[in-house]
Amino acid sequence: MPVSKWPSREPRAAWSNLAALVAGGLLPFALAPFGLWPLLLFSAGALFWLLRNVRTHGRAFRLGWFYGVGKYGVGASWVYVSIHTYGETSAWLAGLLVACFVAGMAVFSGLMGLLFHALARLRENDATGAALMFAVVWTVVEWLLTWFLSGFPWLFAGYAFLDTPLAGLAPVGGVLLVSLAAVATASLVVAAPRRLRVLAVPVVVWIVAYGLGFVSWTERGAVRSVALVQGNIPQSIKWTPDGVELSVERYSELTATAGDADIVVWPEAAIPDYLRRRGDFIEAERPGSGDIVTGIFVAEQTEDGLDYYNAAMSTGGGVYRKRRLVPFGDYLPFESLLRGTLAFFDLPMSSTSAGAEEQPLLNAAGVDLSMAICWEIAYPKPVATSAEGAAALVTISNDTWFGASIGPRQHFQIARMRALENGRYLLRATNNGITAIIDNNGDVVERLPQFKPGVLTGSIHTMSGTTPFGLWTNWPLLVALLAIVVAVLTVRPRQ
Repeated sequence: MPVSKWPSREPRAAWSNLAALVAGGLLPFALAPFGLWPLLLFSAGALFWLLRNVRTHGRAFRLGWFYGVGKYGVGASWVYVSIHTYGETSAWLAGLLVACFVAGMAVFSGLMGLLFHALARLRENDATGAALMFAVVWTVVEWLLTWFLSGFPWLFAGYAFLDTPLAGLAPVGGVLLVSLAAVATASLVVAAPRRLRVLAVPVVVWIVAYGLGFVSWTERGAVRSVALVQGNIPQSIKWTPDGVELSVERYSELTATAGDADIVVWPEAAIPDYLRRRGDFIEAERPGSGDIVTGIFVAEQTEDGLDYYNAAMSTGGGVYRKRRLVPFGDYLPFESLLRGTLAFFDLPMSSTSAGAEEQPLLNAAGVDLSMAICWEIAYPKPVATSAEGAAALVTISNDTWFGASIGPRQHFQIARMRALENGRYLLRATNNGITAIIDNNGDVVERLPQFKPGVLTGSIHTMSGTTPFGLWTNWPLLVALLAIVVAVLTVRPRQ
C-alpha cells in the first residue's frame, strides 16, 4: 500500500488556524475535573492531521501556536482568578495579563509544530514515521517544560490517562512515557487507519501497559495513622494580623480532634508567620507521641542580610525549603521594574529565596518523608529524586489562590501521578482543598470536600524499594526518543 505524501495544495489558513484553536481547547477537557480522556486522542490526532497538511514551516508554527492558545486559554484559565480576585487587578488588566501569558506559553506549541514539520519533511512519504516523530516531538516539548526557564509542567497529555490502562507505564517512565504512548496512539490511527500492522503497535502498547499495572514495584511496610488538617482560612484575611490569629486558633482546635495520630499534616503557610515566632506553638500542638508537619516561613541570616524561605518543618526533625519557586507568587521577576506598579506584583511573601536542590528528608513518627510545596509536585524529576530514600510523600499547598476554578483539581490529579510514579503513599494537605490520602497506585483512599474546614484521618503504609522511574527518571525515555528519531530518519519505509 503506498504511503501518503505531503499535499500539493494547503487548506485555507483561516480554517486551519481555527481548527487548531478548537483542537487545543478540547485538550483540557481530557484532564481533571472533566476526565474525558478520549478527547486527548482526538485533540492530538487533529493537530497531527493539520500539520501534515501544510507545506511551510511558518504555517506549521502558526498552527502549533493557535493550538497552544486553545490549550492554555482553556486549561490555564485559573490564572485569571489569582490575578483578578486575589491580586486586586481590574478585570480588563487581568484579562490582558492572562492573554500575554497564554500567548507566551503557546510559543512552545508553535515550536513543537515547527520542529515536527522540519523533521517530518525529511521523510515526507513516510506517514507512519511522521506519526512517531509527532509523538516524539510532543514528548520532548513536555520534557522541556519541566525545566526550561523554571518550567511550567502543566496540562501534560499523560495526566489524562491516570485512570486508564496506560497508567501502568507511569512507574516505568513517568508521565512523559504515558504522554508518548497516548499521542503515538492518536497519530498512528490518523496516519494509517487501514494498516493493521501499524495499528497493532498502539494495541500492543496498551496491552503491555495494562499488564504492567499489576506489577508491584515497591513493598508495603509498617502502618502509620495520619491526620490531615484543612483550615479553610479565607484568602482575603489570611495575611492580616487577624488572619494569623484565626489560623492559630483554628489549627489548634482542629488538631485537638485528630486523636493520637502518628503524623499530623498542616498545609502550606498554615500559620502565615515565621518559625522562630511560632515554633513553640507548633511543638505544643503535637498529638501525644505523634509529630506535626506544617508549612511555615523561615528567615535566615546571611552575609548580605536575611533570606526568606517558603518552608516546611516537622516536629520530628528537619526543615525543608521550597526549591521550585512560583513566578509572581514566591518571587517577582524584574522586581526593580514591577514592584509597586500593581497590587498583583506585591502579593504577600513574594520575595522568597529558593532552597538547595539537595536537602535532608523530614522525619515524623520515625518515618522519612519527601516534601513538595505547592506546584513543586508538578515536577516529576525532583520529586522522584527525593522520594527514592523516603517512605512516604507529602505535599502541602494553598490552592485558595485559584478559587473554585479547575486549577486545584488539575493540581490534585498531578499529585496522584507522582504517587503512582514513585510507588508511595502521598499525603496532601491544603488550606481549602483538595486534601486527601493517595495510595501507592495513585488511587484516592480518602479526601475532604473543598471549601470546608475539617480533619481527614486515616492510615498509610510506609513503602520501600524504588520504581524504574524513581531510579532512572527521564534518562531512558530520552534515549528511546532519540533512537526513534534516528530510526525514522534512517530506515527506509515499506512502499
